[in-house]
Amino acid sequence: MRSVRFLVRALAAGTALLTVVAGASVAQAAPAPAVGTEPVHDYTQAVRERVWVQTAVDSDADGQPDRVAVRIIRPRTERRVPVIFQASPYYAGLNDVPNHDDIDRDGAGARRGGGSGADRAAETVTFAGYLDNYFVPRGYAVVFADSLGSGGSDGCPTSGGRNETLGMKAVVDWLNGRAAAFDEAGAPVRAGWSTGRTGMIGVSYNGTLPNAVAATGVRGLETIVPIAAISSWYDYYRANGGVVAPGGFQGEDTDVLAKAVLTRERPEVCADVMAALEHDQDRVTGDYNRFWAERDYLRDVDKVRASVLLVHGLHDNNVRTSQAGQWWDALAKRHVPRKIWLHQAAHTDPFNVRRAEWLSTLHRWFDFWLHRIDTGIMREPMADVEVAPTVWRTARSWPVPGTRPTAMFPGAGGTLSRTPSGFGTRESFVDDPAQTAEQLADDEFATDPNRLAYLSEPLTRETRLSGTPEVTIRADVDGPSPYLTALLVDYGPADRFAGLRSLPVQDCVGPGIPEDPGCFNRREYVTTRTDSEIVSRGWLDVRNRLSAARSTPVRAGQAYTFRWKLQTQDHVFAAGHRIGLVLISTERDHTLRYPAGTTVGVRLGVSRVMLPLSR
Repeated sequence: MRSVRFLVRALAAGTALLTVVAGASVAQAAPAPAVGTEPVHDYTQAVRERVWVQTAVDSDADGQPDRVAVRIIRPRTERRVPVIFQASPYYAGLNDVPNHDDIDRDGAGARRGGGSGADRAAETVTFAGYLDNYFVPRGYAVVFADSLGSGGSDGCPTSGGRNETLGMKAVVDWLNGRAAAFDEAGAPVRAGWSTGRTGMIGVSYNGTLPNAVAATGVRGLETIVPIAAISSWYDYYRANGGVVAPGGFQGEDTDVLAKAVLTRERPEVCADVMAALEHDQDRVTGDYNRFWAERDYLRDVDKVRASVLLVHGLHDNNVRTSQAGQWWDALAKRHVPRKIWLHQAAHTDPFNVRRAEWLSTLHRWFDFWLHRIDTGIMREPMADVEVAPTVWRTARSWPVPGTRPTAMFPGAGGTLSRTPSGFGTRESFVDDPAQTAEQLADDEFATDPNRLAYLSEPLTRETRLSGTPEVTIRADVDGPSPYLTALLVDYGPADRFAGLRSLPVQDCVGPGIPEDPGCFNRREYVTTRTDSEIVSRGWLDVRNRLSAARSTPVRAGQAYTFRWKLQTQDHVFAAGHRIGLVLISTERDHTLRYPAGTTVGVRLGVSRVMLPLSR
């Protein structure tokens, strides 16, 4: 029998919260916060419900409003409780859909199967996860909903389209008494158990939906926790006018993803929607258009009312780090209450990286914003950044204080310095789409006809990059490839991130039931000693040098000024290391591949890379 002690705390709203400290019968992954909710509620007696929330859209054009399938786990209590809401298109699994076969633009491409499905489905396809086990005993309802066109929901998936946003907004509205819902028999259901205060959370697509809903300004959405999330779908499948692929998914696009998550009954009703996606996404020019504007949540950032706990992996080449950087910068300009975690892993939940600290942080964050308990979370440093595997630093803001834009100029003899040199000199390389960026960036001192590499002198002290680099290149381009790719490289030996591995020992984050015991394998970093690392990368379609929304031909032999941003980063260059800038055309794993042979001539003295550096 567990011993308990009861605590009563007054909430800011004037209501009372009854909490307890329970003697743990399982190993706990995180200490309870000094002030906050505690596991008083019996998880085994939780109320479990299914409802279908009616939306304001009819995306499958059947003449009826789309309905969203919602599953609820909530504590059995007379008190109303706040909600942690995770929306997803992945709960019913993924279809195996072939990617586009136009990667090799010389016509030699082969169709590539949708092997990404198993990987993505494994992350979020079921209700397995820690949210219900940890938070239901602490007085939260946990709500899961199938995004439109997936699982038990009506409608059609559109890879971030407006209908998906409004579908998940309807769930928040229902939790606040503003939308209708029905049970399996068709009887109306009210969320009378809900305080209305809702926090959305999720990883990847599941984290993108919170960004989208927050950008509607819906009342009742008090906070969001977007993890590895998209803020603009254009920047997921495109870059400055060029067609690019998320890391590991060459040939994927919005239509492929939508077909993969189209798991509703009678998927054939969405055939016209799928065809429209394939047409409107425009894999020919890569230009930003109305289709992409609909999926650009930055355009509505002024409407965001919710606080934001933003999390991203610094080695995430799937949802790349610019998605976090541009969203964070936009939120900062509008003084949205916020906090940021940047970790060394790739496309994953911080639960897999820093479990105890993450649970403690998330607990205090939700208690503050949803239960209205002053846990002190908003007086803590704004930024937690893992600058090397298991090495964390905090800062009062991000980018870290003291960061300044620092210009470094490619110069004669392969130098990269703060002083321009080599004025009037033209240096050239020839595109080779058969080589990967890692191959081309590997040896800093090698002479390679397929790249240009510029290196700083060895650094005399540790130098930290924090923010978004930008490159400006004066160059001429002659050949079939329209791409310019810039790679920012750290040259110097170090033990670097190489993945995560699962350990046989488990943490039990809370009580469970046989089908869901609430226990999860621990993870640890795998590191490898390497001589270099690509820190950041960025791409430009030279035909879009004036605007991402308009293609303008280039004239062979004529020099133009090209400017584009690289991926947001936080990286420490160790003393003795060199900062490198490598210029190539095609990046095999990300861009389309045109026939080899494009020549790029770079003018020294006027080209530069702007780095946000601090010391």
